[in-house]
Amino acid sequence: MDCFRRDPSFYDSEAMFADLGHFTSASVRVAFITVIYPCLMLQYMGHAAFLSKNTFHMPTGFYDTIPEPVFWPVFVVATLAAVVGSQAVISATFSIVKQCHALGCFPRVKVVHTSRWIYGQIYIPEINWILMVLCVAVTIAFRDTTLIGNAYGIACMTVMLVTTFLMALIVIFVWQRNIIFSLVFLVFFGSIEAVYLSSSLMKVPQGGWVPLVLAFIFMSVMYIWHYGSRRKYQFDLQNKVSMRSILSLGPSLGIVRVPGVGLIYTELVTGVPSIFSHFVTNLPAFHEVLVFLCVKSVPVPYVSPDERYLVGRIGPKEYRMYRCIVRYGYKDVQRDDDNFENMLVMSIAKFIMMEAEDASSASYDIANEGRMAVITTTDASGSPLAMRDFDGLADSMSTRSSKSESLRSLQSSYEQESPSVNRRRRVRFEVPEEDGMGQQVKEELTALVEAKHAGIAYIMGHSYIKARRNSNFLKKFAIDVGYSFLRKNCRGPSVTLHIPHISLIEVGMIYYV
Repeated sequence: MDCFRRDPSFYDSEAMFADLGHFTSASVRVAFITVIYPCLMLQYMGHAAFLSKNTFHMPTGFYDTIPEPVFWPVFVVATLAAVVGSQAVISATFSIVKQCHALGCFPRVKVVHTSRWIYGQIYIPEINWILMVLCVAVTIAFRDTTLIGNAYGIACMTVMLVTTFLMALIVIFVWQRNIIFSLVFLVFFGSIEAVYLSSSLMKVPQGGWVPLVLAFIFMSVMYIWHYGSRRKYQFDLQNKVSMRSILSLGPSLGIVRVPGVGLIYTELVTGVPSIFSHFVTNLPAFHEVLVFLCVKSVPVPYVSPDERYLVGRIGPKEYRMYRCIVRYGYKDVQRDDDNFENMLVMSIAKFIMMEAEDASSASYDIANEGRMAVITTTDASGSPLAMRDFDGLADSMSTRSSKSESLRSLQSSYEQESPSVNRRRRVRFEVPEEDGMGQQVKEELTALVEAKHAGIAYIMGHSYIKARRNSNFLKKFAIDVGYSFLRKNCRGPSVTLHIPHISLIEVGMIYYV
């Protein structure tokens, strides 16, 4: 919107830094050295030459220095540069919001991956609408490029100062340089940028307050979301079910075990979440195989597929209870619906075989409850299960002869009406006949395969977060008003995790934090 006041080369530099998250460092360096930097130097040299010959006529904008014959070509180039620079800033905003969401610092939003070939090319509709509304509101409210320029100047100088502070941290923690070198860098560049920022602060009453207010709003949203999520996690951690109480229930857990696999989503990496006891208290029946699934975003860009799945066991082997931690980087694409269930079953099967080869795991010990193993999913040669594709409902129904005629009839009609379910069930597992496989291991693998063919149900908590009565006013406002408003107006966790609604079971719980 301020392309009438600024030169097009400046937008090229903005686009370069904004696109740093989508292109390699080498391509950015080449573009800067060969195109952007020469254009910036020529433009600023032209400004200096114009000012040296027109000392009594100070220009009020970039176009005052442009000769009349080339005014319109420069105007077209500046407009195109403004479009490119704005699009780059929008794309960078999408990437930053996605990474903040992965790190638990931003409410859940819809992330659309717009390209199958360019990794990290995303689109967030909610953020796009917010940016549009803010741009239109600022333009209508100010109606003056001078005020908009004041707001932009404070935002630009603040970003430069913050970047300098972050760069000083990178020098220490990433480059592993001496702290003295980092302090010298910070003092030298930070003092220069602080002087520029102090001069820009004089423009706060004249439009410069806009970026400060927006920064405060977005920082408050991020802080409230992170605070509420952290308090919810601490509540789960303090109220998890002890293993001694689980062991006292026996292999059947004191409930009816029905065919199938139950995936219980939890944020805990150890112990049994309180949602499990809440569920069995109201409905004393659970699946034959239980998997406590924890999806974690780790503070690294990408996680290798060979290090993504961590699998462990909860309780003795006859309990058929497992724990799986699926790790994603903040730039990773979330799981594929058609392949996740198969990879999960294969990972558990590999863990069973690895555990059987470990002599120390022959008997259950409560002290080793937190033991987990990294399972390689890309190597199919060491898999204890054989996978084959199958078509048609007849083959699927023949594997469920243990079910009653009524259940098989309902299953047949259900699969005919749900094409997505048929798509997810085209892979059939088989336990190979091997002499070296122990009888106990074979029975456990057979139970896992039969449970997978019987169906997978996703169990997730539908939580209501409330502040305790003795909490102070700020905490009550943050939890009861701010966090509750964000949770009601953001995307649900089942949608974010791509859980099929037809297989979802939600358990309502109230959290007093």
